Amino acid sequence: HVRRRNMPSVDNEEVESRLKALLTPVVWQQVAYYRQLGLRDRILNLPLMVALVLTLLWRQVPSVHELTRILAREDLLWCKAVEVRQQSLSERFLVFPAELFEQVLKALLPTLVERWNERQQRPLPPAVQLAREHFSAIWIVDGSTLEALFRKLKALEDVPIGQLAGKMCAVIDLATHYPVDIWFSEQARAFDTNFILDILQSIEPRTLLLLDRGFYDFQFFADLIAQESHFITRLKSNTKVEVVRWLSSTDTVKDMLVHLGTGQNGTPILTVRVVQVRFERQWYSYVTSVLEPEILPPFVVADLYRRRWRIEDAFNILKRVLNLGYLWTGSVNGIKLQLWATWLFYAVLLDLGDAVADALKVPMERISLEMLFRGIYHFSQAYAKGLASDLVAYFAAPQNQDLGVVKTIRKPILRLDLSPYPT
Repeated sequence: HVRRRNMPSVDNEEVESRLKALLTPVVWQQVAYYRQLGLRDRILNLPLMVALVLTLLWRQVPSVHELTRILAREDLLWCKAVEVRQQSLSERFLVFPAELFEQVLKALLPTLVERWNERQQRPLPPAVQLAREHFSAIWIVDGSTLEALFRKLKALEDVPIGQLAGKMCAVIDLATHYPVDIWFSEQARAFDTNFILDILQSIEPRTLLLLDRGFYDFQFFADLIAQESHFITRLKSNTKVEVVRWLSSTDTVKDMLVHLGTGQNGTPILTVRVVQVRFERQWYSYVTSVLEPEILPPFVVADLYRRRWRIEDAFNILKRVLNLGYLWTGSVNGIKLQLWATWLFYAVLLDLGDAVADALKVPMERISLEMLFRGIYHFSQAYAKGLASDLVAYFAAPQNQDLGVVKTIRKPILRLDLSPYPT
């Protein structure tokens, strides 16, 4: 809940041109939907609201009051400068349909995925490459609680102190890192399993889900298998396991087919695969519905689940770097609007990071989105002096590697064992 800035960052023509190139087509595509909702074409319409919110995010504008000053003096993205009252803009944030920002994000994602497919220089991790040969999609699923609401907002005078703003559940594609689906619940303390129905409605056959243990539910696992999809998650220590057949057993890996569960209270007994991998002195246990080691070798199962941490990185960038942890308003609509807008800008930032990774021929996982976002300041300074003109070329230049955009490798990267039956 700390405001880190007292003034917005300076505008940059190259950053704005990148935002305009990506978002102008999809924003104007949604104008028809905007009118279908019965919203009249007032000054604070959809194109201007999207331009305002994106400016608020990328330039780290500290308040709506400051945003009105900027709007009165500067052209923002595709919109001309215009004078509006601060109160009118604040009220607009409270009532402007958040679903419009959701529609803009969902309309933009196919374009971003297409751009991702066109880039061939940055490598994919071996485990991801192997899994993509057998599955149409590899998704990471997790939930995250939003921060507490501020008491100083007038809208929260009657709200108990410390009330949380709600909970989001997100699905991220492991290969592209882009969001696939996002859901919001006003019940901040709800269990992750409350989103199971949404997940089941979103998946298609041959989808592999990497699940946090918050989704540990035998009926959910059975429903995934019935829909011809699969999962990997961590095995709970108190789970009853009956070994059916050993597949591998060494001093570093144990791979077995098991019956999972007791069948009590109508819960299904599942035939799944348990993979145990030793790292240094500790054993880690995973359970997956993929029964064939030829499809997912044991060390690949462990490596894929380790990459589930990508969604935690996404939540960290959203909350700490893009200020989703600092909520603008106490209304449910306002919270949703900020949620969708922040994910929208996060997707654009991902596109820039992937372009930099492709230019440097390094995996996307080695690109720090936080340092990339901070580095925009240094690019703006170089741009103003005529020393830089392209964002990707600037961050890929050897003399700018001290910006920390590429993460330092602190441990040696071991060769992944892809054999289905390690000896």
